[in-house]
Amino acid sequence: MAYQGVMDDIRACVELRVPSRVPVFALSEEFDVRMANQIYNEYNRNAKIMAEVQIQAINRYDYDWAWLQVDDCFEFEPLGVGCHGEGNILPATCESLPFTRETFHSLRMPNPKTDGRMPALLEAISRIKEHFGDTVCVTGRVTAPFSAVTLIYGMTETLFGLYDDPDLVRDTVKFMTEFECKFAQMQIEAGADALWVGDCNASGHLISVDNFNEFAADSVKTLAQTIRQAGGYSFYHASEHSIPHLKAQAETGVSAISIGPGLDVGTAKEAVGDRVCLMGNVDPIVTLLEGDAAAVREASERIMKKGMQNGGYIFSSGEMIPRDVPEENMIAMVETGRKFGRY
Repeated sequence: MAYQGVMDDIRACVELRVPSRVPVFALSEEFDVRMANQIYNEYNRNAKIMAEVQIQAINRYDYDWAWLQVDDCFEFEPLGVGCHGEGNILPATCESLPFTRETFHSLRMPNPKTDGRMPALLEAISRIKEHFGDTVCVTGRVTAPFSAVTLIYGMTETLFGLYDDPDLVRDTVKFMTEFECKFAQMQIEAGADALWVGDCNASGHLISVDNFNEFAADSVKTLAQTIRQAGGYSFYHASEHSIPHLKAQAETGVSAISIGPGLDVGTAKEAVGDRVCLMGNVDPIVTLLEGDAAAVREASERIMKKGMQNGGYIFSSGEMIPRDVPEENMIAMVETGRKFGRY
C-alpha cells in the first residue's frame, strides 16, 4: 500500500542513488476509470470524480503515485483550439488555429484558476494530496512547449513552419513556455509533488535531434528548472525510442525520463543512466493488453532487473495502459514490481 518514505525513494532515484525500493508507477488512467465504472469524459472535468478514481486505484492496485495526465486538451481549449471527445474516447485537438502571425498576436494567456477545466485539475490534486499526504507521489501534468505548439497549429503546419517561418515557431514556443511554467507552479501550489511533461511530438518519431536542440530543448530546460525551483519533480515523456534523442533529452535537466516501449531499458541505462533517472517501460499493448499474466510477470521481472541496476530508476509502463487491459495483468505487473524492486 501507499507508504511513508516513497518521496525519499523518488528523491534517491532522481539523484541517481539507490532507493530502499524501486517506486512502482503505471500510466493507468484509462484503465483506472474503467475499473471505477466511470465515463472518461465525465471523469476528466469533475474534480471529485478524478480524486475518487485515483484514490480507489491506488488502494486497489498499490501504485506509488497518483497520475493526473487526464488528456491533452487542458491548455488548448481556452486558446480556442477545437477539441473533441465523447464517452470513453479521450478528447483530442482536432481544429487547429491558422499558422499565422495574426493568430500568434491573438493568443491570450489562460488563467489556470478560472479557465476551462484547469480549475478541476487543481482541485483534484488538492483532494488527493489531502487524502494521501506524502505516502504517494501526486503527479499533475503539463504539455512541453514544442508539443504545445504542434497542438495549437497542427503537426503538419508546425513541422513545415520549422523551415517556412521558424521565428513564428520560436515565438509561440516562448509563449507556451511562459504559460506551462505558470500552470506547473499552480499545480505544485495545489499539492502536486511532480509534473508529467508530455512531449511526444518532439520525439525521434517526428523531428531530428538538431531540430529538438534548436526548437524544443531550451523550453524544456526552462520548464524543468521552474518545476525544480517550485519544489517539484519533472517526469519527461516523449515515448522515446532513439538513443541520440534520449541523450539530448538527458541534457535538459528534467528529473526523470520516461522511455517508450520501443527501447530496451538496459540499452537506455547504458546510454544515459549516469546522467538522468529513467522510468519505464512495460509494453502496454504487446505485454499488458495482449499477453497473459505469466507473460506480464516475465516481462516485468526482466525490465525491473535491467532498470534497477545501480539505482536511478522508477518502474512503470512505457505508455498509457489501454482501458481494456485484463485486471489480472495489471495486478501481475505491480506485484512483480514490488517483488523484484528491493535491493
